[in-house]
Amino acid sequence: MTESSRVYAIALATVAMAFFGVAPAPVSSQHVQLQEWDVPWEQSRPRDPYVAPDGRVWFVGQRSHYAAVLDPETGDMRRYELPEGAGPHNLIVDDDGIVWYAGNRRAHIGRLDPGTGDIVQFPMPDPAARDPHTLIFDSKGDIWFTVQSGNFIGKMTMPDAGSVDAQIELVPVPEPGTRPYGIVIDADDRPWVALFGTDMLATVDPESMKLRTIPLPRPEARPRRIGLTPDQQVWYVDYAGGMLGRYNPASKKFTEWPLPGGENSRPYGMATDNAGRVWFVETGMQPNRFVGFNPGTEEFFSINEVESGGGTIRHMYYDEENQSIWFGADTNTVGRATIIPHTDS
Repeated sequence: MTESSRVYAIALATVAMAFFGVAPAPVSSQHVQLQEWDVPWEQSRPRDPYVAPDGRVWFVGQRSHYAAVLDPETGDMRRYELPEGAGPHNLIVDDDGIVWYAGNRRAHIGRLDPGTGDIVQFPMPDPAARDPHTLIFDSKGDIWFTVQSGNFIGKMTMPDAGSVDAQIELVPVPEPGTRPYGIVIDADDRPWVALFGTDMLATVDPESMKLRTIPLPRPEARPRRIGLTPDQQVWYVDYAGGMLGRYNPASKKFTEWPLPGGENSRPYGMATDNAGRVWFVETGMQPNRFVGFNPGTEEFFSINEVESGGGTIRHMYYDEENQSIWFGADTNTVGRATIIPHTDS
């Protein structure tokens, strides 16, 4: 790919849906427009973009130990070097524009001030928590996070401005090798986590910090990323079995749907929007395929190939203000999927 930005509009994939044995959904209001920006730092694995309050988009370079920011209007990017060997896995941006990243290879959560370039590292309190993985804010602005190989779910209470002290609490998952991975926060500030190494979800009571694990219907399932719709239903993608699943915390019931790409579709990055739709990427397909699901009709309503191929799209972020979903791709791009109302009469 030589152009710095790619834009292409794709109509609803009715023909593709029929080809893959999935009934076309009667969705009449959505197209998806995909756009990708080439990242100038080669093979750096740009990933986990996050939209800042000023509309710019931050992401990390996992292989090259940087954080960077993209201006979607101009395509300009600026790189910030992180501590040597940090191996950043994920970042989030607070209301003041401060960037917080997971120092996956150096056992810390980092604070980057874009105005000065200054970085403060907050080390894990237990050396076993060696790989902070995915971060998310709760309603108070504190950070919950997963620790994949270390087998923890953590909470970092935000330090005072300028402080290098932070309270970090770690909740161990007692079963070995559960690999806490994707994480979301519900309306009660309760984290929900996909335990990728086993067939379970997990949640933590934010008051008592007590952990509860929830087995999935199939022992062979391996949930990787997780989502939450406005009705507080918990969604997950089964990377091993090619399924989309929903857990209802009130009824404690599960519902699952086989994906259009079948059991080898390898669903990975996922997001939910404010209309309650679920979006995910089938990374077992090359090119990767960006897929939508309508829980109201229980139908997959869009299959769109990622122009760069995607390689593997690992995490996605939904920007409600602009009705767009951001992703990073192993093809060294940062991408945006914009949900556009259908205008045909």
